Formats: sequence, structure tokens, C-alpha cells
Amino acid sequence: MLSPAPRPLSRRTFLRGAGVAMGLPLLDAMAPVRAAGKADVPRRLVAIETNMGILPQYFFPEQAGAGYALPPYLQRLARFRDQFTVFSGVSHPGVTGAHAAEKCFLTGAPHPERGGFRNWVSVDQVAAEHLGDRTRYPSLVLGVGAEPQTLSFTRSGAPIPSEKSPRKLFERLFVQGKPADVAAKVAELRQGRSTLDFVAAQSKRLDKSLAPADRARLDQYYTSVRELERRLASSEGWEHKPKPKVTAPAPEDEKDGREFARQTKLMLDVIKLALETDSSRLVSVFVDTTPIHNITHHGNRPEVLAELRAKEEGQFDALAGFFQSLADAKEEGATLLDRTMVLYGTCMGSANSHSNSNLPVLLAGGGFRHGRHLAFDTTNNYPLTNLFVSVLQRLGVEAREFSTGTGTMRGLEMA
Repeated sequence: MLSPAPRPLSRRTFLRGAGVAMGLPLLDAMAPVRAAGKADVPRRLVAIETNMGILPQYFFPEQAGAGYALPPYLQRLARFRDQFTVFSGVSHPGVTGAHAAEKCFLTGAPHPERGGFRNWVSVDQVAAEHLGDRTRYPSLVLGVGAEPQTLSFTRSGAPIPSEKSPRKLFERLFVQGKPADVAAKVAELRQGRSTLDFVAAQSKRLDKSLAPADRARLDQYYTSVRELERRLASSEGWEHKPKPKVTAPAPEDEKDGREFARQTKLMLDVIKLALETDSSRLVSVFVDTTPIHNITHHGNRPEVLAELRAKEEGQFDALAGFFQSLADAKEEGATLLDRTMVLYGTCMGSANSHSNSNLPVLLAGGGFRHGRHLAFDTTNNYPLTNLFVSVLQRLGVEAREFSTGTGTMRGLEMA
């Protein structure tokens, strides 16, 4: 009888059991078990949100489970039907405010429309805290469209600016700077670390004079500073390493914000290269579809619905092309799609009525058992944040909860 494979010692459990809250060196017993000397299997996440909703009648299947009839939008993804799961009856608990909800797609922070709202950390940045130092870029925060915002937020709720130029992203990933450029970048990173040291030292003077609640906030601030210091140190190390070389040419940006489907395709093409070269494993993409805002309020007029449907089908064609590019890229006997979770969804279930319930969402790839429609209660929605717990666990992050999610996604199983 074979003995069960040893399980790695949980660093989080060890810290909790020891009753301390400071970091420890990574011990051999904490490292993931490796099979036959092979390196850890890389797991990745690409999270995409469009901010004006999509027509729900063309997205949601009528039947639950496997073997459902593909609605029009999912027909654009038909060749991958066994590689994605579609969800209905899901939303973020307490996330209201119509368009204001777009900033909460990856955070689940409730009531963004209220005065004094402060966002929570996004799921990609939680993952970046654990996985980010394994790649040159801990995460890529990207935007598409005329005026894209961001899906990614820090622990303090601060927005991380997005890059909206595929060409600039390509250059950042693959164009090696001259020695003088590298030296200047290293000096800039060191200056940033020096500034953080100064700010932290100054703020610690306040510590003893603060009330317990303020001390707790300051402690959270220290944690954010230490995390940023760690990322800056990691970035400095990567500056001295050559960037990967690719044969693909740099893309030419599409300037017309109304062509957001083409802009999305261009960005997804560069993202595929980033994943293929393991430059980053975590990507967020905010797709700004504001140019079609007026026709999302269609009033069920046939001619407006037809125009809107054509625009939205372009988005799903771009998504199908991305799936294909990931499926075609091989990595150690698997494909990039096998190892990459692609989350696609919107912040509104119906832009026509500004509803933030029954969000259209699908998840492709990543090593889950797919090919089904997981249908939840369309009146009392299931928490979408539970899906994010599943995503974090699949990335190898020890997480039992995230935001308003208190467990994994019911019905979604790993392959």
C-alpha cells in the first residue's frame, strides 16, 4: 500500500499556532511538494469586466446543468463549451448603485454609490501578494476603450492605474532598455524604498499617542508599506534580468474608442504573450464600452437591440479568439487555457434597467470541470464572491473567505 504524499506545512497555520504575526523564512517543510523534481505548476488568472452590461436574453441559457442549448452570445464560444462554466443568479451582496458598481467587480465592496465609500482589495491583488514575486510583474492592470478605469485596488482601497495601450504594454514586457535606462529605473526604485522608510519612521512616532482603533488602522498601513517595500525590492532584482524575446511584432493601437472590440482583441493578444512568457500570472482588464451607453437604454426597440447585439457579439468574438490562442499554446503537456482561469462578466445584469443583480458571468479554463450552466436563484442571488474564493484556492492561495464570500462556489469542482 502506498503511503499518502506528504502535505506541505502551512505557513499561515504555523504563524497562527505560534501566536505571532511576523514573517518567517520559508522553510523546506512549507514548500509545495514537487513531483519527480518538477517545478510548481503555474496557475494564472485573467479577469475581464465590461462596464455597460450585456443583453441578458442573449447570454443566459434556458436550461441548467450540462447539455444546455447555447444562447446567441455563447454560440460564439461554441467550440469551447466544455471548457467554460456559465453562471446565472449571481451578484455581489450589497453592491448597488448601477454604474457605480463597476469599480467593485473584483472587490465586492458594498454600496459604492454612497458618500465616503472606500473600496476593498481586489481578488487579483490578494493573489499578487502571494504569487507576485514569482514573475517580473506581480500583476498587470489594464484598460480598454476610450476612458477605461481600473478593476484593481490595493489593501487600502486605492485604485491601481490601468495601462490602456497594447503597444506600450508590449514595450514594457519585451523591449529591453539600454543600460542607462536600467540604471535609472533601479535608482528610481531605490528612491521609492527610501521614501517609504522615511514615511514609516515618521508615522511610528504617532503610535503611542493613538487610540486603539487608530492604532489598528496604522498597523494596517504598516502592513501595506511593508508589502510595497517587498514589491519594490523584487522589482529591482528583475530590472537586472533580460526580458523575454518574442517573434510577434508590436501592435499598433486602435485610437477609436467606439472600436472597443478590436481594442480588446489587441490587448488580449499581448496578454497571451505575457502569459506565455510567464511575465505575469495575474491580469485584470477593464473594458470601457461607454460609446454604446445610449443604445444600452434600448427600450426594447428592435432596431436598437439589433445594433447593440452586433456590438456585443464583437466582444464575444474577441473572447473566443483569446480562448483559441490560449488553447493553441502548449506548456509542459498542457495548454495555457488549462492553466489559466479566464473570468468574464459585467457589473450590471441589465443596463437598460440599471440592475446590479443576476450578473452575466462565465469562467473558462484553469483546470475546473466545465461544460455546465450553474443556475442559482434569480430572486435571492448567490454570492459571486464565493467564486473568488475558489479562484484564490486554485491559484494556490490558502483562503477560506474573500470579501462577502464565505466559502467556495457551490457546484464548481476542480478537474
